[in-house]
Amino acid sequence: MTMEQTLTHGGDWAGYEARYGGTPLDFSANISPLGLPEGVRSAVIRSLAQAERYPDPLCRALGGAVAQAEGVDPSWVLCGNGAADLIYRVVLAKRPRRALVTAPAFSEYEAALDLVRCQIDRFALKEEDDFGLGESFLEAVGPETDMVFLCQPNNPTGRTVPRPLLEWVLERCRSVNALLVVDECFCDLLDDPGAFTMKGLLGKYENLLILKAFTKLYAMAGLRLGYCLCRDTALLDAMRNAGQPWAVSGPAQAAGVAALKETSYVQAVRALISQERPRLADELSRLGLRVVPGEANYLLFYSPTPLVQPLRERGILLRDCGNYHGLCDGWYRAAVRTGEENDRLTAALEEILKEGAP
Repeated sequence: MTMEQTLTHGGDWAGYEARYGGTPLDFSANISPLGLPEGVRSAVIRSLAQAERYPDPLCRALGGAVAQAEGVDPSWVLCGNGAADLIYRVVLAKRPRRALVTAPAFSEYEAALDLVRCQIDRFALKEEDDFGLGESFLEAVGPETDMVFLCQPNNPTGRTVPRPLLEWVLERCRSVNALLVVDECFCDLLDDPGAFTMKGLLGKYENLLILKAFTKLYAMAGLRLGYCLCRDTALLDAMRNAGQPWAVSGPAQAAGVAALKETSYVQAVRALISQERPRLADELSRLGLRVVPGEANYLLFYSPTPLVQPLRERGILLRDCGNYHGLCDGWYRAAVRTGEENDRLTAALEEILKEGAP
C-alpha cells in the first residue's frame, strides 16, 4: 500500500507531484485562495534570525495577541501545532470514557478518542435534512456522556448549527458534567462569524472549549498553528502537559502574531467566498449534481459519476468523502476558490460528466 493510499485528508499535493509532476489545482483542502498574506510571509522570514533558539513553550506573545483579538483573558488561551494537535491534547487530558460526535464530521475527533479507547456514539446527520443538526441531538447527550464534539460549521457539510440549539447543547452538557468541544476552525470564513461563534459564553460555562486555527483563513496549513479558548485553566494546563513542550515553532508563533493584524486580508477573503460560493453551487447544480447548501468556504455534493481520478488526470484535486462516517461513495467536497479557478473546476466536471453519460 502506498503512502498516497493511506492518507485520510485532502491536500495531498505531494502524492500528486510524485505521480504526475507539476503542481495541482487543489480543491481538496479548504484553504484561503488568496494565499499567504505578505505580512505573514515577511514575519516568518524575520523570525529565522532566531532559529537557533528554542521557541517560547508558553507562546506568550502569540497567546497575548490571540487574547486581545478574541476579547478573552490571556489565561484562557492555549496554542498548539494546529487544531488537530489540540484535539488530541484535550482527549489525552480528559480521557473520556464515552463521547458523542456527529456523522459525518472531521475524522480526527474519533481518531483521538480511539487513542484512549473511548466509546464513541455517532449521531447520524440525515441527507433528507441536508445534514442539518436538529433538536433531537439533545437527547443523544446522556448521563454517561463525558465529551461532545461539534463542528461550527460542520466539516464536510458546511452546515451551521443554530446558536440557540448550540446553547441548549451546552446547557445539557453542563447538566451531565460533559465537556463541549466546539470546533470553530471555519467559523471566521462564514459571512457573519459573530452570529455563530460561542466565545461570548466562555465566561459563563467552564465546560466549553473552542477550537480555532490559522490554517484555513490565512492559508497557513504548512506552518501548523491553532489555538483553543477555555475558561477552565486547569484543563488547559493538563492539555499543555499532554504533549511535547515546544508544540509551536518560532516561525509559526511569529506568523500568528502577524496574521492577526491582517484585517484587510480577512475582509477580502470573506468577500471572495461570499461571492463565489453561491456561484459555484449554482454551477454544480446546473451540471445535475446534488449540492448541500453549505455556508462555509467549501461545498459538499453528490455525483453518481466517479470524479477524483478523472480530475487528477486534468491537474485538479478533489476531496473524496466516501471515507466519512455517514457518507457513501459519490460524495465529494470542493473548496471555494477564485472565480477563474472555480470555472476551471466546473468546466472539467462538465467534460467528465458528458463522457460518463449513457
